[in-house]
Amino acid sequence: MQQRVLIIDHSPSASGLVESLSVESSFACEKTGWDTFVPERMDLGRINLLIAVAVPMVPSAMALLDWLQSNKTSIPMLAVFPSETDSAILEAVSKVADDFMLWPLHRMELLQRIWRLLGLDRRATASTVERLTLEMGMNQLVGFDEAFTRIAEKIPLVARTEAPVLITGETGTGKEMCARAIHYLSERRPYPFIPMDCGALPDHLFENEVFGHVRGAYTDARDDQKGLAAMAEKGTLFLDEVDSLSLPAQAKLLRFLQEKTYRPLGSASFRQADVNVIAATNRNLESCVASKEFRADLFFRLNVIRLDLPPLRERRRDIAPLADHFLRNLRQPPGRKSLSAAALRKLSAHDWPGNVRELFNVLHRGALFAEGATILPSHIILGEESKGISSRHGSFRQERTNAIAKFEMVYVADLLNKHGGNVTHAAIEAGQDRRAFGRLVKKYGIARAEA
Repeated sequence: MQQRVLIIDHSPSASGLVESLSVESSFACEKTGWDTFVPERMDLGRINLLIAVAVPMVPSAMALLDWLQSNKTSIPMLAVFPSETDSAILEAVSKVADDFMLWPLHRMELLQRIWRLLGLDRRATASTVERLTLEMGMNQLVGFDEAFTRIAEKIPLVARTEAPVLITGETGTGKEMCARAIHYLSERRPYPFIPMDCGALPDHLFENEVFGHVRGAYTDARDDQKGLAAMAEKGTLFLDEVDSLSLPAQAKLLRFLQEKTYRPLGSASFRQADVNVIAATNRNLESCVASKEFRADLFFRLNVIRLDLPPLRERRRDIAPLADHFLRNLRQPPGRKSLSAAALRKLSAHDWPGNVRELFNVLHRGALFAEGATILPSHIILGEESKGISSRHGSFRQERTNAIAKFEMVYVADLLNKHGGNVTHAAIEAGQDRRAFGRLVKKYGIARAEA
């Protein structure tokens, strides 16, 4: 009997993704909005999985969690919340939902979690798994330059091992994409890929965030809370900017890697961990070890298999295919744009200090500013040009007006793109009145493909 999935969403992006997965997999998909969803009036008995998408956050989502907790329904639930959601809310979600993900969603990971919650037979969908594994793995790594292909060819081999992997490279070279490819090409692909931004983790919160805590561990610890290590169980824990960890935090991480055990704060016992660890850094760790900023024993523990990603300036042959890839996948109204030969020459001559990430941002702006189907050199804004400041071209007042206009245009277009053209949802996230936001849309002639 076909499994049925109900999606509650007020943005077409997430529900569209699930619907596309349902076409090629073995479950049926239904949709409803938060404004029309009333659990007491719904026939939930025929639903096998509930996917609640609260992006951006809506009060109805918390009300649904309260209802589910009170009614003790047996329907599995997958919750999707914004990446900046408060930890207290996520803790409440983890008590009610069977699983949760943070926006933006990754196609392969979402499908694997849906299968797990529905209890589907993975053997029956083996061809889909193989195709999506390839899609989430190697097909997302674009490039033909020898400096890049030398690394890309190693990734399937690295994915077969359980040894720690260290990915190095400048900011914006695609270290997390590379880590995700390793995960989705490995045997751990049905399980979570959990990224941890070490640079944004305060030292005093390291143990709590990574290992979690039990009830009563400290004053505000009213319930048990899983850490990132537990969330990544059987999957992959990705340590981004691992060099930014303090020496005490490095010592705790080293013990975790050596013994594969951890102890949540306040717990009297250790817990076994079954996770693969991939670390990344944009610094020279050998120099950090020499200057006593990074523990030598932790470096040798992480540096078992190493992938050094080349900067974009060392793989200039890949600028054209990368640009084509980004423009094909950029949901930028009113349709796909292409680069003129002169614009491509301008891109090829740039040194790209921000690497692939900078290239994507430049193309995003270029597609926005190009009124026609072709992106010209004048639409390619590089380096200092992106600040919109040039006293040689006008008065202070005029340049300030131009800079504000550019900001408003990019900001409004980005929000509309994020919310699939829905002005109401974009205005809510911007904290603006819908009419005022709509006037900005009309002012800059921004198309709403899915409004």
